[in-house]
Amino acid sequence: MPYQPINITAATLTLNANAHGDATITANRAAGTTFTLPASVGKGAKFKIVVGTTITSNSLIVKVANSTDVMTGVAVVANDTDASMSGWETAASSDTITLNGTTTGGIKGDIIECEDISAGLWSVKVVGSATGTEATPFSATV
Repeated sequence: MPYQPINITAATLTLNANAHGDATITANRAAGTTFTLPASVGKGAKFKIVVGTTITSNSLIVKVANSTDVMTGVAVVANDTDASMSGWETAASSDTITLNGTTTGGIKGDIIECEDISAGLWSVKVVGSATGTEATPFSATV
């Protein structure tokens, strides 16, 4: 039986595999939301976040729970000027995804998927669209 989408309008949310895993989480806060992943332990927890409301201030952020977890994966973003695509890989230290509503994504319909693939490691995929001079959504902030 498919899970119902979970609508989030709060400024922050700590994700939990039991409450949010395997369901679609719709981020519906124009001022952005900060999502914190649980510590990665390699049990396969999956989180899918869809931007339901375009970010107009602040950012939609997905970050790891601690200083030892990192992300591995890619972001593919559609450019608004010429219908081309831009892509970015995570760095070895990437632990945060930031969609700012313009250059790094955060437009209604953008998708972030995260999967706990081993202790200390999240597999991530970002598919979105951006405006201006597109830029990587990945950074190391935790």
